[in-house]
Amino acid sequence: MHARSRRSARMIALVAGISASALALAGCSSSSGEPSGSSGKPSPATITFAASTLGDPGRGPGLQKLLDEYNSSQDIVTIKPASVPYPTFGQTVLTQMGGGEGPDLVRFDMPEFEAAAGSQLLEPLDDQIDAKKLDLIAAPDKYLTVDDHRYGVVFEDANYAMFYNADLIPEAPKTFDEFVQTAKKLTAGDTYGLAFRQTQAEEAGVWQDIFNYVLGFGGNWSDGKKLTIDSPKVVEGLEAYQKLYDDNVIPKGADAATFRKMFANGKVGMELNNGGYVTATTAANPDLNFSVAPIPFPVKKQGALIAPIVVNANSKHKDAALDFIHWLLKPAQQVKLQEILGASSVATPTERSAASLEKYPFLPVLDSLTDTGVPQIVVGFGAQTPDLRHIIVTQVLTALKGEKDMKTAMRDAQKQAEELVGK
Repeated sequence: MHARSRRSARMIALVAGISASALALAGCSSSSGEPSGSSGKPSPATITFAASTLGDPGRGPGLQKLLDEYNSSQDIVTIKPASVPYPTFGQTVLTQMGGGEGPDLVRFDMPEFEAAAGSQLLEPLDDQIDAKKLDLIAAPDKYLTVDDHRYGVVFEDANYAMFYNADLIPEAPKTFDEFVQTAKKLTAGDTYGLAFRQTQAEEAGVWQDIFNYVLGFGGNWSDGKKLTIDSPKVVEGLEAYQKLYDDNVIPKGADAATFRKMFANGKVGMELNNGGYVTATTAANPDLNFSVAPIPFPVKKQGALIAPIVVNANSKHKDAALDFIHWLLKPAQQVKLQEILGASSVATPTERSAASLEKYPFLPVLDSLTDTGVPQIVVGFGAQTPDLRHIIVTQVLTALKGEKDMKTAMRDAQKQAEELVGK
């Protein structure tokens, strides 16, 4: 059996094996009527849309307003938010979909997208989305094709960059050496030059942090077909991450909530984070004089939080769901969506408003990184990324503790990962 087929079979077994009682969770698609197809004018329908950002106190109200605007634009389709708890959002929706239910439309993160696509839980959009005609941004859009079928379009694309305190750092470092020296210079007393996750308790966060170092030094976890965890460039990037840890320029042991509060209070000079951090930082301290610059690593490539909007294959109103997607992809709605999302990019090129640029002059920097952003999955092994992540992060942290060098740690991770994927 082909590796992807094995992965799909495992995911189908996982979602199909969850008890029927779990499928009663809120946010399921309409259960009456026949499937209405996916072409032509939509039939009258009420559809549901699940997105973790709908529960975001900063962005949720704006997204709800956009849904209301769609509803008032016509009298055929009504879209309503699905009620899905944030802490278990991805697994909850996958559970519903695996049982033949779930919201009609979903804004997924990439690991859940890969799992759902690989298990045939998403409606193929090959004949419904013309990327060239819609002027979709190619760099993030290419990741939404699985096994030669399109299963979604970009809802949000948040690029990673270097956030820095402009009072402490008047000019952003432009090379890795400058980055290291700046971090060392700022570290004194209770102030640190840099902060990143480095504990097993924040495994997912460590993964996001080390991703930028690996990409920034020319590495990648796979070539799309084979794992390359122990390749020289991966090791080089992780050794750079370890160098900063060993140089004691970070608040060791501090979790993200703690060191982000420190950044907001001027006690941390630099962080690598995604565009969504802009709103949170401003909310934490409106007076903080911070700015954003490209990550100053040798290779201009960095992580990106790419979130596609997809159609549930179980939906009985696929044409209505597609009508909303096509409405959302129109230029006016793309501009509004980007305004709501803040520092993130959307599916098509847009122009920032004068008000946004006045408030955040660095937004063009974040937008310029879209072409070099990479989703934080192991390409070709997206559905297995959580398991691979655990193996890699565990080995990286073992090296940080001095129990082995990083090269040996990645060699051990490669071996364990190959056993996991059956290669």
